[in-house]
Amino acid sequence: MSQTLHIGLLGLGTVGSGIPLILSLNKEKIEGTTGTSFIINKAFVRNIESKKNIANQYNITLTTELKEIIEDENIEIVVEAMGGVTFAKKAIEDALKNKKHVVTANKDLIAQYGDELTQLAQKNGVYLYYEAAVAGGIPILRTLTNSFSSDDIQLIQGIVNGTTNFMLTQMNQKNWSYEEALLEAQKLGFAESDP
Repeated sequence: MSQTLHIGLLGLGTVGSGIPLILSLNKEKIEGTTGTSFIINKAFVRNIESKKNIANQYNITLTTELKEIIEDENIEIVVEAMGGVTFAKKAIEDALKNKKHVVTANKDLIAQYGDELTQLAQKNGVYLYYEAAVAGGIPILRTLTNSFSSDDIQLIQGIVNGTTNFMLTQMNQKNWSYEEALLEAQKLGFAESDP
């Protein structure tokens, strides 16, 4: 018998709108592999009108009130896809304190507050997953933690960020300037609006 987990999504922009699509396209594979299905119950957005089409397509309730997700007892997992640091950090903290597991791809937030948020998750008996914020989503953290736990890794170095790879490729192959490559990366949704 399949278990169903309920998700609250924070943000339904470039990144956030991809989440219901991926879950929908891979529904059978996910259920077959894990025995679990995922339903996005609600999404926090700043402007409901601009997100109605995608919400209707995936049967997601929209809200402009963060607490409607954080305090919803049916929601077990909060996926942060807003970006930024200050508001996202507060939202994640509130979710963890309300015993919600959290998933984020927010590189800047994890770089600045990852240790603090991880400790808060542990204190509240929930998980904080941020693999998507590292190495362009390459599953490296779990590999390092599980497969190399007895090794003493001192340094991992390289350019493994998808945005950086895209920009450097354009600068090298098309002789674009940094500014041109960044603008195109922003237009395509690879780079944050405030890189």
